[in-house]
Amino acid sequence: MKSRMFEKPKNAIDLIAGRAHGACATGYFCLVFALLAAFALAGCSGLPDKPTRALIYDFGPGPLATQQVTRQAPLPPLAIDDVSTSGGVLDNMAVLYRLAYVDEQQLRPYSQARWSMPPAQLVRQRLREQLSQRRVVFEAGERASLNRNQNPVLPLLLRLELQEFSQLFTAPDTSVGLIRMRATLMEVTPGGERLVGQRNVVVQRPATSGDATGGVRALTQATDAAIEEIDQWLQQLPAR
Repeated sequence: MKSRMFEKPKNAIDLIAGRAHGACATGYFCLVFALLAAFALAGCSGLPDKPTRALIYDFGPGPLATQQVTRQAPLPPLAIDDVSTSGGVLDNMAVLYRLAYVDEQQLRPYSQARWSMPPAQLVRQRLREQLSQRRVVFEAGERASLNRNQNPVLPLLLRLELQEFSQLFTAPDTSVGLIRMRATLMEVTPGGERLVGQRNVVVQRPATSGDATGGVRALTQATDAAIEEIDQWLQQLPAR
């Protein structure tokens, strides 16, 4: 049987408690060791929690199978520029919301939710996926590399400006995903650019929950509806 003096304390608190017990026999340091033990217990219980990692959202994986597109004549090629913003909060990856019943002019970020990339890039990616179903879509910079002899008429250039992209609360338990964009279609000529048409698009879709998850789903649906509206608008423009 091992002697108690060779037993290994389970932790630092046991060690302090053991010394406090021994010191109490002398009577003088009993209170000091008791206080140290109390501080040790308080220190262990007050350790900071592990930081919570923010949830990352995007518009989803897209169609998981090849879509069967109805046989129709292909639409004219189109070039798309980068989606611009007014700068500021729309250029980062925060998931934003507004409390219209408190202060509709204040944008607030969810602390534990992020987009996988800035919203303008997500919108552009979704736009290209949709428009590519019935037409050839070029990057804006690719127009310069097209052979003018084979392509005497360059593709029209589509520019989008993202003006609003947030979850709007009209009441504590009622919110929508709101997107506002301006679409501008330009013709590039030897003499410069010529305006073909412009359209303002405002779409909102109800959120199923008053949190970041509900807001992201509503914004995804609103974005798809806005892109569909732009697609229909482009198809209605006169052919060149």
